[in-house]
Amino acid sequence: MKIQTNTFFLIAGPCSVESKEICFEIAEHLTAITTALNIPFIFKASYKKANRSKLDSFTTIGEEKALQILADVKAHFNIPILTDVHEKSDCELVKDTVDVIQIPAFLCRQTELLIAAAKTGKTINLKKGQFVNAEIMQLADEKMIANGNKNIWLTERGTMFGYNDLIVDFRNIQQMKSFGFPVIFDATHSVQQPNQAIGISGGKPEFIETLAKCAIVSGADGIFLETHPKPINALSDGTNMLALHEVKKLLEKLKQLKAINSL
Repeated sequence: MKIQTNTFFLIAGPCSVESKEICFEIAEHLTAITTALNIPFIFKASYKKANRSKLDSFTTIGEEKALQILADVKAHFNIPILTDVHEKSDCELVKDTVDVIQIPAFLCRQTELLIAAAKTGKTINLKKGQFVNAEIMQLADEKMIANGNKNIWLTERGTMFGYNDLIVDFRNIQQMKSFGFPVIFDATHSVQQPNQAIGISGGKPEFIETLAKCAIVSGADGIFLETHPKPINALSDGTNMLALHEVKKLLEKLKQLKAINSL
């Protein structure tokens, strides 16, 4: 999937597919904003959440049901779709619905998963693991290139800082751009505070804007955001989301900053 733009592109949506109503509300809002601002937009939502802290944490409303909702969003709004995969079999399951397959950060070194994703021919958004440096991601790229897929995006989403926090090294954006692929900054997971004793990740969404601005200045090609009309009610990752009504103001600021940074 090739994106031509003189600004950045946006990957945004809820953490997971909660319902058709929520997905349509978010997609409609984001489509209107990005169309007005002339920002290329990819809708994202996980059709299932395999990496959960607790056994009883939300995972999916049903795989087939969730994928059908993503297909409906794509058809109704005429926008590309991204979802993530966790096992080899997931790649075959989602490939006919989505435009971009995402490899979660925790799985960035899973060779068989990367190969299976590459063989779909889809664009692959590979998230940098919280536990690896930027240079290691070139080795992950090579696994997919060797299997016939050069349609790769890389995403920076923070590095573990102790047991329960993340810190962003913005040098990673420049380093990963040197590999020759678009680099995205995940502004919402970068403010996450994982591994909390209560079994639910925390977060500091008040830093989303600051980090997103730093990413744009550092040369990020895209911004990744998870958003929800009421983050407190989100079924997953609500503590680090950006409220839907705050997205427009942030994108306007980032677009202005990108224009200045391009001079």
